[in-house]
Amino acid sequence: MNSALVSARGAAPEFAVRFAGALMAVAVAAVHVADQGGITVMADPAWIGWGYRLIEVGGVLTALILLLPRQAWPGPGWLGWAAGALLGVAPLLGYIATRTVGLPGDQADIGNWGDWLGTVSLLVEAALVMLSVSMLLAARQRR
Repeated sequence: MNSALVSARGAAPEFAVRFAGALMAVAVAAVHVADQGGITVMADPAWIGWGYRLIEVGGVLTALILLLPRQAWPGPGWLGWAAGALLGVAPLLGYIATRTVGLPGDQADIGNWGDWLGTVSLLVEAALVMLSVSMLLAARQRR
């Protein structure tokens, strides 16, 4: 067994953890594509639509960073996990804002806590944040 893939304590192989993070990042992007009505549709108002696009592109880029072998790019090893934490926190806070106080130009979702797509989004984003933060803390401990 390759010792680079499994730690001495029997932890999950690094690639499996990175793959799980990448799947969550793609899931965050997919939920936002679905909520927007498809890849060719832009949410209204336009600034929210562009925010959705940032989340969608960010999800794909985060997944790629997590999946690429460490030697394939010059960035720091924690970059993918930092991107994952941001990708999870930003839309989670946006969702809470839309359901509580609303956003400029979008007051329609205030109190709409029962939206199933939003619930899926919250669960995936929270899981991505927990995984990313734990990996960032583990990397910090190793240093």
